[in-house]
This record gives sequence, structure tokens and C-alpha cells, in this order.
Amino acid sequence: MKVTQEKLPASQIGLEIEITPEITKQTYEQVIKNLASTANIPGFRKGKVPRPILLQRLGTTRIKAAALEELIQDGIEQAVKQEAIPAIGQPQLRSSFEDLINNYEPGKPLTISAAVDVEPEVNLVQYTDLQVKAEEVKYDPERVDASLDKERQELATLIPVEGRAAQIGDVAVVDFKGSFARAEGEDETAELEPIPGAEATDFQVELQEDKFIPGFISGIVGMNPEETKEIAAQFPDPYANEDLAGKAATFTVTLKELKEKELPEVNDDFAQEVSDFETLEELRASLVEQYQKEADDKTKTNKQEALLTELLKHVEVDLPATLIEQEVDAMLTQTAMRLSQQGLDVRKLFTQDIIPQLRERSRTEAIERIKRSLSLREVSKRESIEVTPEEIAARVAELLEQYPEEQDVDEDRLRSIVENELLTEKTIDWLLEHSSVELVPEGSLSPVEETEDVESDADADAPQTEEENSEASTEVTEG
Repeated sequence: MKVTQEKLPASQIGLEIEITPEITKQTYEQVIKNLASTANIPGFRKGKVPRPILLQRLGTTRIKAAALEELIQDGIEQAVKQEAIPAIGQPQLRSSFEDLINNYEPGKPLTISAAVDVEPEVNLVQYTDLQVKAEEVKYDPERVDASLDKERQELATLIPVEGRAAQIGDVAVVDFKGSFARAEGEDETAELEPIPGAEATDFQVELQEDKFIPGFISGIVGMNPEETKEIAAQFPDPYANEDLAGKAATFTVTLKELKEKELPEVNDDFAQEVSDFETLEELRASLVEQYQKEADDKTKTNKQEALLTELLKHVEVDLPATLIEQEVDAMLTQTAMRLSQQGLDVRKLFTQDIIPQLRERSRTEAIERIKRSLSLREVSKRESIEVTPEEIAARVAELLEQYPEEQDVDEDRLRSIVENELLTEKTIDWLLEHSSVELVPEGSLSPVEETEDVESDADADAPQTEEENSEASTEVTEG
């Protein structure tokens, strides 16, 4: 078989495959023989249909098409094997099938044009002496006190309050009903339009401004138990419910009960209740160590990300479509598994209409991930960076010990994953040693986002309420 190779864009190899006259005739005759043994033609038994009648009934075009399918598949497969081409993915036919049928004559040579994806060549223009800046995350001692205070709040006892008005920090039990505020010039006697879902009974809310839409909490402050009051509030814009965004509202609120938090003293007993430590000093030391490590880890991650971002500016690689599609597949699979673990119905989220959009949105990240992986692999190859069997075995043993509940572990696959991760770690460490990373204050490289994610904010600001109040409060809390 004569094969001519041609280098194509996107890491493809073009193949011109000339199939011999003997093969084109042999395949054609075999197809006729197979059809003769299976064709149902009235008046003839299977396998006894005369050749002329078979050709007349089935048509030469159909027979040629069947023969061509075999010639194309076998021809490309043999050509790839003959030329020892490290193909990835499925080969693609470049010739027009219609043209092949028209040009195909059994007993004469046939030329097929195809293309196969191959591993891309990576050209690292520079990978040492890179100059980058990365944000340094410093340990904040106030996080320790904030963590302890959060634990105190969770252990707080609610004590009924008598003889004073509501104030910030109290927990109020209220009945409320919300309506859209009357527009300017609207008839003062007209009944206000209720806000759907903005009604609750025995609703418990902590009097902190971030627990409700602006104006609601400040309106309750100063009220006395059994008092009813009209409170003006306004939904923020943007808001999770677009129909309410920016709308002014009026709430009729009755304060039924007032409570204040009695916080536990922060001492050794407190430490024993909220942790496994015997003393407050040990608990504090553990928190300091934890937050210090978090800061150091974030700084290291920032350094690595900055370095890899810079590295990609110096890499030249033409990615084949097969690699990109495989990476997109992997990303969507990971996302689906994560959502499934969260209890979501993946089939409802990954519909036939949505999947093409998800694939397209994932392409940019997929391309960057592939370039990173290939660049790191190229560096490790050039610098002979390797992982020893002992290092792999130690990490595998550590993982198996951490997750003893995991049954049916494919240890060969686990070793492969571990080897890749260790090699990546070693290669990045090598790059850091041979580059210059300037640490700058946290926040100095990242522009402040002016637009906030409404849904994320809604989750963060949603009040902690009694289960029976949660449904009624959905529309009027921050989220």
C-alpha cells in the first residue's frame, strides 16, 4: 500500500492512501458474495440469486458504497499501522464519499484522502528566568477571635427581654405582611398590592442589617413587644427575584417577642465543648496554626498560578481537536459528578439543549488546561524530572489510609494519577526555583469587582430562621 504523508494544521497528519487494484476488486467481489447469501429476492432462494439479477435489483451504487465503507476503514487503519503514526482519536475522511463512488472501479487503484490527529509538538520559547508577581496572603490574627466568636454565637442561649425596646443584636419574633409601596400621586385610599410570598407568622430574625432587605431591620429597632408598625423598605437592585429588584415596599410588622443572646464565657470549658482540646490556649494555638497554613498555602498557589500564566505566554502549540474535545468531556463529567454528589438531578441540568452550550463555554478553559499540562510535561522531559516508584508507593499508601472506607479502588489507575500529580508538583517546584517571583500585597493585582453575584450574595445573606418560617421568608430576605 502506497501512503503519502502531509503535515496539516491543528496537529494533524494528512494521508494519501493508494489502494491496489487487487484489493479494490477483491473487496467488491466479497461484498457481492455476502449480499448474495443474505439478499431476499422473490423467486430465488438465499445464496442462489444469479449475479446479473442481484446487480440489477440492488444496483451497482449500493454495492460500491458497501465495498467502499470496508476499503476506507481497512485502508486508513492499515496506513496508520504501516506508517507507525501515533494517532489519537478517530481518523477523518477528507475525500468526498460521493466522489469516491464515482471514481471507484473494481480492479483499478483507488486513492483515499484522510487525516489523523497526533500528539502536538510543544515549543517552549522560554521556561527559565521568568519574572512574575504574585499576591502574598498574610495571616490575619483577627480570624482567631472571629472564629471563637462564631462558636460563641452558635452556643448562645436566647433569654426573653422585658422592659426595653428592640436593639441591634436582639432576636425578634414577628408577624409581617409586605406590600408594594404606593407610587407618588397614587390614591391614598387605594389598597396596597400584596407582595407574593412576603408574609409570615412567628418569624424569628436576628436584628442585623444583613439579615433582611434594607430598611426592614432598622424599622424594627426601637419597637416594643406587642407593638405594630408600618416599615418602609426597598429591595436592592440587582436582586435574585428580578420582579422585585429596586421596588419600594411597606411591611406591616407586629413585634411579638424579644430575646437577647447570652453568650458563654471563652475559657477552657468553652474550648472543650467546641473542640477536642482541653484548654483555650491549645485551641487558640491550633487555630493560629490552621490560619497560618491557609495563608501560606494560598500564597504558594498564587505563586504557582502566576508562574503558569506567564509560562503559557512562551509556549507555541497547535492543539488537535481530539485533545480539546476529550478535555471538555472530562470537565463536564467532573461537573456532573460533583453536582450529583450534591444531590442534584444531573439529567435535568444536562439536557440536549444545554450540553452544546456547556461544551462551547468550556473550550477556552479546556485549551488552557491542555496547554498547561503539555508545557509542564515538556519541561519535565527537558530537565529529566522524574518521580521514583518509592514516592508513588508512599503517596498511594497515604491516600488509602486516609480513605479506608473506599472499597473497589483501582490501584493501577490510582498509581497513574498519583504519578502525574507528583510529577506536576516537582516540575512546578523546579520552575519556581529557576524563576523570579515578586510577592506583592494581597488585592494589589486583582481589580475590585464592581458587580456582585446576586445568587451568591443571596445565599450568604439569607437569614437563619425556624424551619416553619423559611418558606414564607423566601421572597423578602436577601435571597
